[in-house]
Amino acid sequence: MDVGRCFFTKQERIEMLEGYKERLEQEAKGVEEAIKDLKKNN
Repeated sequence: MDVGRCFFTKQERIEMLEGYKERLEQEAKGVEEAIKDLKKNN
């Protein structure tokens, strides 16, 4: 049974965190756009 890895190298953790940060930034941009659209159409 493959349960995935538990231990990652420092470089792998950096890459995962950078990817996570990018997804959060994209999500924040989407939220900002949604707020602008709602305010514009109000």
